[in-house]
Amino acid sequence: MSALLPENFADLEPFAERWCLATEHERYGARLASTTEEMQAFYDAVVPRAEEAMSYLEKLPFDALPEDALNLLHLLYSMIQVSFPVEVWRQPRVPDSGSSSFDCVIEPVP
Repeated sequence: MSALLPENFADLEPFAERWCLATEHERYGARLASTTEEMQAFYDAVVPRAEEAMSYLEKLPFDALPEDALNLLHLLYSMIQVSFPVEVWRQPRVPDSGSSSFDCVIEPVP
């Protein structure tokens, strides 16, 4: 299996297949399908590398990211998706939200 992320982010590769997701809908679904422990492990691995990842991506043209860099961007988007549940709620779902849900109609670009 070939690497999904740039070589200098190989330590995040164990999370790539599950969290390098192109759409907000997919990322939200992965969050809801995860346990708090799984989200915490992902969060703990990515957060210390987030600034370095953003610096790496800022050097590339956003309208023509190589696939491994685009995957890294999607991994950061997923880290953002799990950050509030990890930091505040300690659960994947929004507390006291019952069966309500939301749909994102516009995706971030790239």
